[in-house]
Amino acid sequence: MLNKNGQQTSWKQELIAGFIGYFTTVYIVAVNSQILSDAGLPLETGMVATIAASALGCLLIALYANAPMVLIPGMGINALFAYSIVEGNGFTYEQGLAVVVVASLLFVITAFTSLGAWLSRALPVSLIHAITVGIGFFLALLGLEKGGVVVKGEQSLIALGDPTSPVVLTTLATLFIAIFLFAKNVPGNFLVTLVIGTLIAYFVGILEDPQPALDFGAQQWVFAPDFSVVVDFSFWMGVFPLALVIIFENMGLIHGQLDMVGNKTDTKFHKSYQATAFSSLTSGFLGTSPTVSSAESAAVIAAGGKTWRASITMAVLFVATLFLIPWISIVPSTAISPILIIVGSLMVQEIRHIPFDDLSESLPAFLMIAMIPFTYSIPDGMAFGFIAYPLVKLAMGKQKELTVAMVLIALAFFIEFLLRASAL
Repeated sequence: MLNKNGQQTSWKQELIAGFIGYFTTVYIVAVNSQILSDAGLPLETGMVATIAASALGCLLIALYANAPMVLIPGMGINALFAYSIVEGNGFTYEQGLAVVVVASLLFVITAFTSLGAWLSRALPVSLIHAITVGIGFFLALLGLEKGGVVVKGEQSLIALGDPTSPVVLTTLATLFIAIFLFAKNVPGNFLVTLVIGTLIAYFVGILEDPQPALDFGAQQWVFAPDFSVVVDFSFWMGVFPLALVIIFENMGLIHGQLDMVGNKTDTKFHKSYQATAFSSLTSGFLGTSPTVSSAESAAVIAAGGKTWRASITMAVLFVATLFLIPWISIVPSTAISPILIIVGSLMVQEIRHIPFDDLSESLPAFLMIAMIPFTYSIPDGMAFGFIAYPLVKLAMGKQKELTVAMVLIALAFFIEFLLRASAL
């Protein structure tokens, strides 16, 4: 059977690709809901929100773009939402969702206008990659912290946790297994890690009992974002970093994934990009951080996924996951933290795209990479890089390489620092 683009495909091939895509990404239900719970959302509600956003995202990319991609809440983006936007600003969960909605609206605007292309030319590539690297280190730190491997030190900011603790030993054992499975490219390795990590925790005696069956009538399916803080400068200093991350991360992911499909036309890219923007926007009303075209979409495509059938399959399977919530809820942090560490290491690989032989590019990038985990704040770390960039360019006589957009973003971050200092 040929699809509309003349590519050989079949229902069986697409269904298999959909199943593979689901099993490589269903780990997000446990991981994302635990991160959202740190921002104040009940764990079970976070699972429902993650499942709903993932199912709807796959449905949108299938029906609107006819693309075999899996859309799930983005790793790193969920940390930005939970720890920087909600906790960092003292926002309620609903106020944090308002940030998601406004940032996603900016994403939608870039998807339907030429603003996206203008931004991609206006912002330095070195800083775009530095954001990904910095978030990668931040995720790794979160994983080590959740697993008890690092703790708050008495004579330093952080220190090594108790290596004899059952929690630490379970985390390290699960991490070694996760690394082995990932290195061997075992299908659904993250899902297998969650299962094995949960079993280890059970035998060690640190596993909680499963929750009661899901009460569908009692669940919160739609959220009302709270825009009461829209007049606060801190609200917009949460919007801009989030918008930059989701815009550029999706732009890069979709380009690469369509290359794999062999159907990277302008129309296909724009439709996929637009569907992803809509999916991100719905996330704010479904109660989670924005969805992205996951890197695991590569597994779907490699398995033969070429059309909407693979994405529809994944949407159906995500809906079916609702019935597994009582069992997913028992997955401990010792099984989740290794996944955060490995995903962080994958994001750090973007560092190879930063030109370290050019000090005017590498120094601001380094400051951003270092300050994201050291300040425990993704926006604050980004601010250091964006403010330093024009200063270093001016100091080295390379002011002609600056763009208006770059200078305006640097000024916005600088003003936010001044306003925060004046409020102390």
